[in-house]
Amino acid sequence: QLRLVESGGGLVQPGGSLRLSCAASGDTLDYYYIGWFRQAPGKERERVSCINSGDKSINYMDSVKGRFTLSRDKAENTVYLEMNSLKPEDTAVYYCAADKNLYSDFCLAVPPSSLDVWGQGTQVTVSS
Repeated sequence: QLRLVESGGGLVQPGGSLRLSCAASGDTLDYYYIGWFRQAPGKERERVSCINSGDKSINYMDSVKGRFTLSRDKAENTVYLEMNSLKPEDTAVYYCAADKNLYSDFCLAVPPSSLDVWGQGTQVTVSS
């Protein structure tokens, strides 16, 4: 059974950077949909970034474009989210999620509730 474990969160000042990791075990991510999500207190879960199934291009929600970068290390079976120029509104619990049976040419449209496997989440707090 696939297991996902996020790490790398913490407290950072506005304008700072963090790199989140999503380490997979129990199965390879080679044939999975993979995406990053976040949920702030009192708000709905958001789709932050994901990989389109067809051409493997990466989509980002508008508010993080130019600041966040999703990448993969296949040898380590790990997905990363580099976050730069962080803002207080980026404060949230960040999750990675995967689904082996899902195919999407526009991955931002995939409802979070449809994904099978989730990590435990890692807290990111952006504050002075």
